Amino acid sequence: MTTYNSLLKGDPVPLMFSHSEIGTGARCLDALAFVDMELRRAEPADAIHVARVHVRSWQAAYRKLMPDDYLDQLRPEDRAKKYDFGNLDPIRPQTIIATESGGIRGFATTAPSQDSNMSDYGELCALYVDPDHWGRGIGVALVSAARARLFDLGFRNAILWVLVGNVRAERFYRRDQWTPDGGQRTEERWGFKVNDVRYRRNLGAAEGLF
Repeated sequence: MTTYNSLLKGDPVPLMFSHSEIGTGARCLDALAFVDMELRRAEPADAIHVARVHVRSWQAAYRKLMPDDYLDQLRPEDRAKKYDFGNLDPIRPQTIIATESGGIRGFATTAPSQDSNMSDYGELCALYVDPDHWGRGIGVALVSAARARLFDLGFRNAILWVLVGNVRAERFYRRDQWTPDGGQRTEERWGFKVNDVRYRRNLGAAEGLF
């Protein structure tokens, strides 16, 4: 069984995934994405590098879903100030990063759910991969590590929220066995309305990556 702690032991992790079998741990010799990288906990010094991935991902993934003038003015320096990577309190958001050749390729953030009626659920709060590295299996590795962390914290179910219209994200999470549960929210953020739909997943036993 692969746990969050074993994923973050600090050694490079070579990962092979079949895109048709995301989340199963199965291997297939057809259409494999190979990733040679390290998964580890984010540290304060990583903030600006994570922020660059965060901003680039938003500007690529949310183009046509959010106003251009909002996306274009996003700055990594501003985003980096919002992270709290030095806080290791398990009830606070924790971020896992994927590094390769010294660069940060993506990250995933988890926490206990903030939904008032789902206090016994974990939450995948964010998962972003640098657009230059989409389609290489990095997101698969990160979502697997995120699920393992939530399982280690004692959660057996988890939720996440997806921006309405983000077809790529919905397809990715459905392949990882997340399903929409009917939850919806509309919030006024950054001067415009944002509509999200909620997905849910049973974590079961923490699944192995190999």
